[in-house]
Amino acid sequence: PAMTDPASCLEDIDVVILAGGLGTRIRETLGDTPKLLAPIDGTPFLDLLIRRLQSFGARRLVLGLGHLADKVVAHLDSNPPDGVDVVTVIEPEPLGTAGALRLTRTHINSEPVMVMNGDSFFATDLCDFVTAHRSGGVGASILCAPVDDTSRFGRLDISDDSRVQAFLEKDASLSGPGIINAGVYLFGAAMLNLIDETPGPSLERDVFEQLAPGTLGAVTGEGAFIDIGTPDDLARAAKVLAPFANS
Repeated sequence: PAMTDPASCLEDIDVVILAGGLGTRIRETLGDTPKLLAPIDGTPFLDLLIRRLQSFGARRLVLGLGHLADKVVAHLDSNPPDGVDVVTVIEPEPLGTAGALRLTRTHINSEPVMVMNGDSFFATDLCDFVTAHRSGGVGASILCAPVDDTSRFGRLDISDDSRVQAFLEKDASLSGPGIINAGVYLFGAAMLNLIDETPGPSLERDVFEQLAPGTLGAVTGEGAFIDIGTPDDLARAAKVLAPFANS
């Protein structure tokens, strides 16, 4: 195939953002502001996320919303992003990451589809991820982030041929640098079918951890990784995301 402009790799790939969680770890900080609208130096996190995805050519987003969904919808209505279609899907009750993805399934028009957790940000090149997924010959790939301390996240055991061998739980004794799941995925239709057919709310626990070792591709990016789900990280986010806030 002809080389495409590297910054347009997402133009034919729908991006599903899973943001239905209750945000319990950060509720005292944000009050009745949903996590997606957490202010990062005055800019709602969602706006930064959309700009970031647009920089890779994204044209169609599917937002899986739940808790405080009406506020996110109102924000999008009054600040419609330019050049991006945003479809909102509101879950009737908290369904978890796998449940939310099943709910958005009928709105997904592309293969592969990019799926991401709506409470983290990884400053890596998403086009590199797409390229690696396509050349990896797998039906599903996980974007991985190197971090200085994996104890808060759980780490991945990745084989030499870039496949996920095991998901290691959060464990205070497994501290130090390592590779974590950055919460960004590329799924083909077969993987979406599998998620549809697998019971349980969590993509990580109920789906991924039940797969045979080596099923999922692992693509390790580089750049700052931040999870805005805790007050400390939200406070740190303004600094980490400053380059993107003004781009």
